[in-house]
Amino acid sequence: MKSETKFLIEKIKSANTILLSAHKNPDGDALCSVLALYQLIFLNYGKESVCVYDGNVPEALRYIPLRGRARYFDHAEMSGAADLAILLDYGTTNNIGGTRPMLDAAKFLIEIDHHKNDNKIGDFCIDDETAAATACLLYDLMIDAGWEYDDKVLNLLALGILTDTGNFKYAKDGRSLRIMGNLVDQGIEINRLLELLNNKPRKTIQTEAGVVANAEFFFRNRLAVAIVDSDAYKHLDGRGETALSLLGQIKGVEFIVLLKQQKENQIGVSIRSKHIPINQIAEKLGGGGHICAAGAVVCDSLENVKNKVIQMFQGV
Repeated sequence: MKSETKFLIEKIKSANTILLSAHKNPDGDALCSVLALYQLIFLNYGKESVCVYDGNVPEALRYIPLRGRARYFDHAEMSGAADLAILLDYGTTNNIGGTRPMLDAAKFLIEIDHHKNDNKIGDFCIDDETAAATACLLYDLMIDAGWEYDDKVLNLLALGILTDTGNFKYAKDGRSLRIMGNLVDQGIEINRLLELLNNKPRKTIQTEAGVVANAEFFFRNRLAVAIVDSDAYKHLDGRGETALSLLGQIKGVEFIVLLKQQKENQIGVSIRSKHIPINQIAEKLGGGGHICAAGAVVCDSLENVKNKVIQMFQGV
């Protein structure tokens, strides 16, 4: 057993109260990893963790296993500071949101993440930038620890991998595919999980279709820029992955940028690339992420952020 696995187990065993969280507006990898770890801790140590999030959870994740265990942080039932907090899949501190005070107050903080981060906040870090999803790290920890698991855990890990790799479009290597193969061998039905994820409200699909239809193209159509204004944003499901995917299917498009007006002067920026690294662009905007899938939140007007992003792609 690896030393980091042993340390994690020791901390879980000694904690009376455990807090689990991930980044704001949790996607499939973030939420599913939190809930999978919740179940692993419960099955193996008999402890109920408190799972909290900030922001919005995509409608497509409504029916995932244990969804009811995740509570908006203001509604969490927890008195006092947690003995142990585990922060999963957060990327950078700017992505944490309203759960940050609860994490800072914890007596000990462990992070489990697969994002590049030069400003870690964990007292102990289990990080691997080569992993395609945090769910992959959690799977490896589960196997290394010899933890008991059930179908809920396996389904959640599979969902985390599917969503964060874009159904393997963003898989960095064969590692996530091998893990998924193991999950399938244990009874996971990928078709059923994909059907579970393809469950969006009509208004969401119509909104994203409109966003794609009104996209602009630059630099001989290599860059596609789509805008979600404040009125449309309330209908957006999660990070607008459908819009990003559709724009990425257009012949000749190499880079996709989705600008989401979360508030009047708060713009969420999602960036995708088919081949060329774009994480450094997200970092310059104060965010981060993967080599070909990254993002940031910029406090400025929509027009200013749009012009700045377009300029940053000049010559890329």
